[in-house]
Amino acid sequence: MGFGLIVIGDEVLNGGRTDGHLGAFKERLGGRGHELAWHWVLPDEPAILTEHLRFSFRLGGPVFVCGGIGATPDDHTRACAAAAAGVELIRHPEARALIEGRFGESAYPLRIRMADLPAGCALIPNPVNQIPGFVLQEHWFLPGFPKMAWPMADWVLDRHYGRADPLVEAALKVVGVPESQLIPVMEDLGRRFPLHKLFSLPHMGDRPHVLLGARGRGGLDELMEALRETLRRAGMTFEEDSR
Repeated sequence: MGFGLIVIGDEVLNGGRTDGHLGAFKERLGGRGHELAWHWVLPDEPAILTEHLRFSFRLGGPVFVCGGIGATPDDHTRACAAAAAGVELIRHPEARALIEGRFGESAYPLRIRMADLPAGCALIPNPVNQIPGFVLQEHWFLPGFPKMAWPMADWVLDRHYGRADPLVEAALKVVGVPESQLIPVMEDLGRRFPLHKLFSLPHMGDRPHVLLGARGRGGLDELMEALRETLRRAGMTFEEDSR
């Protein structure tokens, strides 16, 4: 299953924070046999967030969204998710109880804002400080803090998506051939093996070559043998990739 990942925060785009979510989610998804289909980094700008979330809702999930669900003035994700889905932002009773239980009277008047969530959403448990994330239209909204977001994402994946056959990859090094000459080979194999994705990666240097291969599930032996035979018939030199 292909997942989207949206990371929200001006501090990632223009500040001193380096995004660690991309690598962490690739590892979590890949380890369960899933894959990351796309990745956006967006600013703390309500108009941009709302339009991108609206587009993502139309595409359909599953999507992880990290950041902007706190109570400070630059946290716009909760309101933008509601606007993008065309629903009201309401005080979620279960989220309110969790925040009151965590902070008591000091939950008011500001921390309680984190219980204002899009109508119809469900909660995602937070094992670190009990302030929940939420899910809306298979978009899983998590805090930006990795130590909270990552265990919450693990809970989502294990509870709702489980494991799939692992994604596998195989490739050949095609030597002395311009990448453009490999386009017909890729098109032919793409038609013959539509469930797999062909790729080519040119490498420069002392011994230039093109890494030509495929990614998919359920084994690549038949495709790779067809690729070898096609290259032999075309008189193209290749080597096995030893990565």
